[in-house]
Amino acid sequence: MHRFNIETPDNSMREAIQSKIDNLNKPKGSLGRLESLAMQICLVQQTLSPVLQKPQHLLLGADHGIEREGVSVSPREITWQQMINFTRGGGGVNMFCRQHGFKLNLVDVGVDYDLSGFPEIANRKIAAGTDNFLYRPAMSEEQLDRAIMVGADLVDKCASEGTNIICIGEMGIANTSPSSVWMSLFGNIPLEECIGAGAGLDQPGIRHKYDVLKRAVSNFFDTCNNNGICTDLTAEYDNSNKRMAANEYIIRYFGGFEMVAAIGAMLRAAERHLLVMVDGFIMTACALAASRLYPAAVPYMIFGHCGDESGHRRMLSLLNAEPLLSLGLRLGEGTGALCSYPIIESAVRMINEMNNFRNANITKYF
Repeated sequence: MHRFNIETPDNSMREAIQSKIDNLNKPKGSLGRLESLAMQICLVQQTLSPVLQKPQHLLLGADHGIEREGVSVSPREITWQQMINFTRGGGGVNMFCRQHGFKLNLVDVGVDYDLSGFPEIANRKIAAGTDNFLYRPAMSEEQLDRAIMVGADLVDKCASEGTNIICIGEMGIANTSPSSVWMSLFGNIPLEECIGAGAGLDQPGIRHKYDVLKRAVSNFFDTCNNNGICTDLTAEYDNSNKRMAANEYIIRYFGGFEMVAAIGAMLRAAERHLLVMVDGFIMTACALAASRLYPAAVPYMIFGHCGDESGHRRMLSLLNAEPLLSLGLRLGEGTGALCSYPIIESAVRMINEMNNFRNANITKYF
């Protein structure tokens, strides 16, 4: 897999940033989460006067072989139908992109349908959906590399257009299944505690989903025990090429093309010191996977929303992430993250536009 050069943001400016925040004409700490968010943005951009430029949203679409096992209440064709709907401006993601001034990029990374008749959808198709991970890895090493580079290339294109904040969303029926497995394996959490209703499964449906995923994980361990990879899953992460290889194997065994492309986008954005807005359960699973490859990528991520999917808040806690919103959304597409954008704007406006005590002729009382 392509290697990234990701460095944790330089912390040497922290004291100066904190001083600027504390000298704004307000009680110390009174703007709460906006203050910590402003600190994060300033550290990423290495400036006392941050800016948000030309925000763009990547909507990545792909299908999943595991959908054939009936783990989703939604049929496979919803993926391509929704991708076409997005070209007509009719999706939730379209509405929020228009509202908040985001350029929307629709990308077919692996939809099981010919979308070539829709020029609004960029064709980066790797295959017509992944393989069925109940029986074998979802993708090959070569497909993993291609998916990673799709995401990285998309970020490069955004950056070349002057963008410094990127939001990522997904469209892929059944993608809560690989997300749940990643949460379990990367978080060392029992699988049953990681599985929810997805797009609306009832209790028997959730039980069936659990049974399928449990068999898939059992088959995975049989496979990786046979090739020796499982022993690397317990190795120390730091400076361990074997540990990274084991994490890559988990990613490609269960992941969807849109999910792996999202990981590539997150890692490239961190490498280029861009802000990354992370959406709901699926995108948080991608952020978790990205963090297991490159822990230094996490400070570049802003977690927009905690959704209703079972285990989402627990997965956020694995990343020490504090989401900006909790609106009960479970649409996906990046909608929860997009809804959080005005809060990010407010944090930037706070540090740039509020007066300080000296200029406002107000006594500093702390």
